[in-house]
Amino acid sequence: MATLDVLKDALRETATATALSSARKLPLSETQYSAGFETLMRSGGQLTYDSFVLPQLSAFLAPLFRSRAGVSILEIGPGPQSVLGSLPEEMRRKVRTYDAFETSTLHADRLQKWLCASDDSTGTGLPFPCLRHQPDIRRVPFPTTRGPDCLGNDHDEEKCKYDVVLFCHSLYGIETHRGAVDRALNLLVKKPADGLVLVFHRRDSLHLAGLAASVAAQHVGTVRIKNDDAILDLFACFIAGFTFAFAAMDQAVRERWKENCRVLGRREKDGQGEYIAFSAPEIAMAFTQHCTAVPKLERQVPVAVTQDFSVKNREARWYSPAAVARPWNIGHVQACIRWAIEHGVGLTVVGGGHGGQCLWPGVVAVDMTAFDQVHVVTAKYLGGEDKSDPLLVVGAGSKTGDVVREALNAGLTVPLGSRPSVGAGLWLQGGIGHLARLHGLSCDVVVGAVIIGLESGAIFYVGNVPSEYRPKGAVRPYHENDLLWAIRGGGTNFGIVVSVVFSAFPAKNYLVQNLVVPLRDGMEARLVEDRVGEVSRNLPRHCSADAYLYWDEGSLQLGLTVLEASESTFTVYPFENGWEKPAISRVVDGIGLFETEMYMSAMHGGHGGGKTSSFKRCIFIEDIDGPISAVLTEAVKSRPSPFCYLHLLHGGGAVGDMAPEATAFGCRDWSYACVITGVWDRDRDATEDAQAVVRWVYTMAHKLLSLGCGAYGADLGPDPRDIPLAARAFGPNSARLARLKQGLDPHHVLKYACPMPSRSKPPSLVILVTGESCAGKDFCAEVWASVLSRTQMSTSTGGKILVHVASISEVTKREYAAASGADANRLLRDRAYKERHRQAMTAFFRDQVRRNPRLPEEHFLSLVHIAGDVDVLLITGLREESPVAILSHLVPESKLVEVGVRASEESRWDRLNGRYNSDIEEEEDEGGINGPDVDNNVNNNVDSDVFSDAVLPVNSRPTLVFNNDVTGRIPAEQFALDHLCHFLHPHLRALENTVRPVPDFPRQSIEFRHVLGVAEHRDGLLLSTELIRDRYTHVSVNMKVTPGSGSNDENFGKWGKVGAIVCCEAGGFIFASALAFSVNVPLALVRTAGKLPPPTVSVAKSSSHISSSSSSPTSTPSPSSEAERIEIGRDAVPHDCPIVVVDDVLATGETLCGVLDLLIKAGANLDYVTVLVVAEFPLHRGRDLLRRRGFGQVNIESLLVFGGP
Repeated sequence: MATLDVLKDALRETATATALSSARKLPLSETQYSAGFETLMRSGGQLTYDSFVLPQLSAFLAPLFRSRAGVSILEIGPGPQSVLGSLPEEMRRKVRTYDAFETSTLHADRLQKWLCASDDSTGTGLPFPCLRHQPDIRRVPFPTTRGPDCLGNDHDEEKCKYDVVLFCHSLYGIETHRGAVDRALNLLVKKPADGLVLVFHRRDSLHLAGLAASVAAQHVGTVRIKNDDAILDLFACFIAGFTFAFAAMDQAVRERWKENCRVLGRREKDGQGEYIAFSAPEIAMAFTQHCTAVPKLERQVPVAVTQDFSVKNREARWYSPAAVARPWNIGHVQACIRWAIEHGVGLTVVGGGHGGQCLWPGVVAVDMTAFDQVHVVTAKYLGGEDKSDPLLVVGAGSKTGDVVREALNAGLTVPLGSRPSVGAGLWLQGGIGHLARLHGLSCDVVVGAVIIGLESGAIFYVGNVPSEYRPKGAVRPYHENDLLWAIRGGGTNFGIVVSVVFSAFPAKNYLVQNLVVPLRDGMEARLVEDRVGEVSRNLPRHCSADAYLYWDEGSLQLGLTVLEASESTFTVYPFENGWEKPAISRVVDGIGLFETEMYMSAMHGGHGGGKTSSFKRCIFIEDIDGPISAVLTEAVKSRPSPFCYLHLLHGGGAVGDMAPEATAFGCRDWSYACVITGVWDRDRDATEDAQAVVRWVYTMAHKLLSLGCGAYGADLGPDPRDIPLAARAFGPNSARLARLKQGLDPHHVLKYACPMPSRSKPPSLVILVTGESCAGKDFCAEVWASVLSRTQMSTSTGGKILVHVASISEVTKREYAAASGADANRLLRDRAYKERHRQAMTAFFRDQVRRNPRLPEEHFLSLVHIAGDVDVLLITGLREESPVAILSHLVPESKLVEVGVRASEESRWDRLNGRYNSDIEEEEDEGGINGPDVDNNVNNNVDSDVFSDAVLPVNSRPTLVFNNDVTGRIPAEQFALDHLCHFLHPHLRALENTVRPVPDFPRQSIEFRHVLGVAEHRDGLLLSTELIRDRYTHVSVNMKVTPGSGSNDENFGKWGKVGAIVCCEAGGFIFASALAFSVNVPLALVRTAGKLPPPTVSVAKSSSHISSSSSSPTSTPSPSSEAERIEIGRDAVPHDCPIVVVDDVLATGETLCGVLDLLIKAGANLDYVTVLVVAEFPLHRGRDLLRRRGFGQVNIESLLVFGGP
């Protein structure tokens, strides 16, 4: 089955060979073009649109549409209907301008009619119902050069600018693709600079050399043309793009064209007849104004001639990267990353060149082969460092064979991959090799690395890197533990690795035995199960048995390579009868081992001759039982080429010794790694033979995955068919990896590496349940979770709210159990057992915090991400002062609230002694910075942190307080209904939708949230006023708490008792004015000094978030801009009644600190102050600044939270 581009070339060659050289060609008439186009769409083209074009188009456009109130679009060659008409309605309503170039008069007429038609009978409205003017359909070719009338006489080119220019399969008739895209780039709006040129095209015929795509995606579709002369005639003419003027000659050529179609296509049959199928590889690319920046990179880094650059992977060779950078020092690598960040594009990394994603169309590749040095560091060279084991410091451009050779020269070895040409990408993604059962995976023996970070291009060293191999300027990052953990199994997703440090082991020799047995008589599946298990089941870990299933000599063959590693003598293990005489039985060293494997030396005459190409995917299986054996034998029997085979690598041993969470490589419980290997003759590259093999590999991989226990990530890339495999590649580590990918690669520089799991949606609401010993915190948390889970609210997922309860101390207990050998389950459930370990656990936790001061934050994040896709997460056991202020920046997309559970001393004593035992569950223990106390059994309402009462800090105030002196569930349930449900009110989502994101404002790399834009929406101010008014009423139960009683001052929560609404210019004025009108409370205005009439009081205030953001990131503020003075009327605020401060945003907290300082100077009592803001940006840690400035007792409430800067 040929591709459409191969068919097109064949048709044109046939025309040249058949027709006279002087024969005049005719372009297709509009009727011919339309008929051919409709034939293509009916024959699979529509499926390509539905499965690839539309999803990619929506993904490309979604961020831009979210950032605009309206969008202008120019489409080139839309045909009779625009593909944009299939976008969701909310996106189509944002299209304010739509213009097009359409050369076909027939299509232009239909397009004009479609744009203006509305079918009232079906309820189908206009495709773009909010257009500001009539669409301009220009019936001329799209100009690829600038000229005086290139957009028509009626158009001023400088005014005709668009947010989007779209080429959807419309570059075919344009002579220079690069010229067309360059011209389209000139038509994009200049500010904001995120306008897009989108290109959808057949992959093999797109020529855009030197342009760097911001995003590129691929898809392989199929076109099935009915084997009918008339239909094939229309189709062939459309693909060729012309006919001949001389009728007889035209007829002769068309007959030959139909023969071409039948010869090159694959014949398929179904109930409706016979079809001719062709492959249709598609590519989608998005370009911004930065796409022409490749020359800037070339001035900083050596660049290879793309046409002369080659890699090991045959598939990747067919891709056309924008450029190939060839750094030879660390500064060059840093320049590549910084260039990518500056211009919003991605990079690929070339190490061994085995990965199909090491090159990608339209993407700059970074070739690391210059970093190929290998250094052996033995104990005597480690100086004062506390290490005795020898190490290997290996450059990221080294190959496995080079590393093994250098290690062998020093009498050492390292467990790397099974092929000498593989590189760092495989080692870091796992690295399954000959020594895996004895020493573990490659990633298991990684003890350090030098990495260029993706946030700013900084040089990091993590783990154990000998000092002489730390580059100048390298630092240990604050996230060192996370980064080292992630690269040990997560691969090259988290930074560009410059060098890796491995633990080394004494070198071994290897006894290799190859055995073969034919499988016949219809018992193949049973024989596979029995024979492989017979040999591998009882082997010691210094031995391994890899199995091979392949077809040869007319039957299914089962081969076995048995390997024994030893420093001295070998044990020849006997095998049962039925195996043929071993073809190879010899002793080799680590280098010779590469050539002894069966697929290199025995199968099909040996695959080592370099005349074949291959494609593979790997699935982990626990055992070879009946169903799996059946799939394995079926796979080989259905192979599309004679050379395809299955390789089952023996697992267990040291692979399973490592806990799944110890490294990012989370799949540990497998006995075999089944490598499904498709092989074809090299001269059949890029043909249907090769594509059929790739389809076979994916089919078998997905089938085996349903029976297996995971997938190997080393081969996976951005191909959509890899997504289901990648989802099973990391076991229990998926959530943590998703979080780290987002944090360590915030600019999506390495977006084409092995797909990381999608990050779980963060909880909308995180409730931190705090309080004194035996107050009933966990009982309350369970009751509140029950109430919230039954509440029907408007959530992102729809339906009921998903709620989860967790304790912070559980993390410490599990870590303590792993380190000490204690029983984790008993620590979690057996109070007496837990008490015996209390002191040891506390000492263990304090030692952990001493080594890693960020440990409490890591434990908190661990709970959040383990919880997964929940709407509400309740966490008990925190003992930090002001936990919302300390922790909110870690989960900036979630609303954090603290609920303090209070109870009298009598109630707490009764719970401790078991007097409350009905309708109450036992408490979980504390596990914050002061260490873990004890745990909960689910029987009575008792906190176990009775040895140290929690005291409400003076500089801290919970968001809400619940008095838990009354037994039973009813008070807690009512509290949840009255106060907690308010944080999930559906109107909050409506308000959030009115806050528009604006990219690159007020400067590059900042996504500004236009909070004041709420007032630009109809009913926006009304909605925000209602929510602010209600929030004060619902959260005021924490005000003026009488210690031990939980009673509230009757003045709080009542707007009639509020003495003033304080607001700061300019954003606060808008929201506070509407609120003051609604509740009939006077305003107290805070303005820049000198703008209010006397008498006033004033204080100095540091620069606000917006003022700081507006400055250049490299500029130094002048002394006068660092602080300004703000003032308020001297008598504007009362001294003895509640005061409400209203502002639009809480970011850094500097403005609010200034306002609170001003209120103190004006005589206000901060115990009576509540702060209400519309939007909070927790990343800027404004609450923490207020706490550190002594304002922790002030209650601060925000309606919305946003995760951006």
